[in-house]
Amino acid sequence: MEIVPVTSGANLGHVRALLQEYWTSFGFTPCFQGFSAELAGLPGAYSPPRGRLGLAMKDGQPAGCVALCPLEGSFCEARRLFVRHEFRGCGIGRALLEWIIAEARAAGYRELRGHTLQVMDRALAMYARHGFERLSPPPPDLPPDAIPLRLRL
Repeated sequence: MEIVPVTSGANLGHVRALLQEYWTSFGFTPCFQGFSAELAGLPGAYSPPRGRLGLAMKDGQPAGCVALCPLEGSFCEARRLFVRHEFRGCGIGRALLEWIIAEARAAGYRELRGHTLQVMDRALAMYARHGFERLSPPPPDLPPDAIPLRLRL
C-alpha cells in the first residue's frame, strides 16, 4: 500500500470517483454543501502549497483518499477521509490519517481540525488514538450529529 500526493492526471480521476462513493455512502445529494462544485474544481482548496490531496493505492487499485484544507492562520482541516469498503480493516484509514498529520506538520500548521459523525465509532477511536480531542464549542456550520475534533501539531 502506498499513499501518493495528487494534483492532476489519472490519480485525480481516482480521487474524484472515491469522493463520489464517499458522498453517496452518506446518502447526501450532490448539491449538499457544494459537493458537485468541489468535485468539478479538484484539487481546488486541496492544492499545494497550503492544501494536500492524498490517494491510497493497494495492489494497483485506488483504495482510499484524504484531503487537507487550509483554514485561517495556522489552522487546517482534514477532510474526506474515506476507505472503500473492500479495503477496510487493512490499516489504510490509519495510514491516510498519519499521512495527513505529517503533511500538515510539514506545511507548518499548528492545529489540524476535522470532524466525524457520532455513529462512526471506529473513526472516533482512531482519531483518539492519534491524539485528537473534541473541539468545544463546535463550529456553527457543522451538522448537529457531527463531532468536531482537533490535534495540536
